[in-house]
Amino acid sequence: MKLRVLIVCLLLGLACGLPLHAQYRDDMFKRDAFTQTYADTTEKTPADSSKLFSFKEFFGGLAHKRTASLKTLTMGSAILVGGNQIYNKQYWKLPIIYGGIGAGIYGGIRCNQLYQQTGDVKFQTYSTLSYVGAGLFWWGSLLDGAVQFEKDKYPVASKATVYSLLLPGMGQIYNGEFWKVPLYWGLMAGCIHFWADNNIQYQRWKWIHNQATADDVEERPPQSAETAKYYRDVYRRYRDYSILATALVYVIQIIDANVFAYMQDFEVNDDISLHVEPVVMPVQYASQPVVGMSLGFRF
Repeated sequence: MKLRVLIVCLLLGLACGLPLHAQYRDDMFKRDAFTQTYADTTEKTPADSSKLFSFKEFFGGLAHKRTASLKTLTMGSAILVGGNQIYNKQYWKLPIIYGGIGAGIYGGIRCNQLYQQTGDVKFQTYSTLSYVGAGLFWWGSLLDGAVQFEKDKYPVASKATVYSLLLPGMGQIYNGEFWKVPLYWGLMAGCIHFWADNNIQYQRWKWIHNQATADDVEERPPQSAETAKYYRDVYRRYRDYSILATALVYVIQIIDANVFAYMQDFEVNDDISLHVEPVVMPVQYASQPVVGMSLGFRF
């Protein structure tokens, strides 16, 4: 009965053209824009993360005087190797990391010297493998730091991002979206295949063009210099496109892992409701009381 009376008053007020002065409209706008709440806003505003890297945050975290984000720890530990392990107080891992990296670098340098002295190709192979081993220890230190970061919390969007940055598809595995892994791996494998194939063709036609335009060549190739130049430029362009496509797929899977990690705790339910309430504006907002309606939309 009360609601019916208020609705009738509202209709009568609109019919009679109750005055709405400019000052009232401004006050009403300010009140609705800055004070009225239509949905739950219990979540606090996130901290500013606009800085790409903070030395204060990184070294403060290593000194255990403040918390540091995984982004800052990963970027800092890429230069200061072992920073993640120091932050996590896992000091016993440092000799393993530094020993592995140091042994790999030493082996690479030493095998390269033996290759220069003897000319044996196997030493060149050993040198390359030693450098790869050192790189794997460095990569493993970053991955270990991401795994150990906030182990008791799930999901952590920064973890998914770092995982995909270090190993494509690993962020999707962390998010539980295993079906995406073959998709991204297949796309990257295809792009890398075309990258390698186009590069081989580019090098081939580049050599033919050089032979066709050189002055001191006894036997010239059957293709003309113009034809060789055309195909050289074509395959070079295709190779560059393949490199760009590979980088694009790599970036997309990182963004995908980050976004869907954030969406893990996004609550979706059927509680969608519209609240309609009659209100009476007091005299302080207008020259005389005004009857109106308040709409609240919850989703």
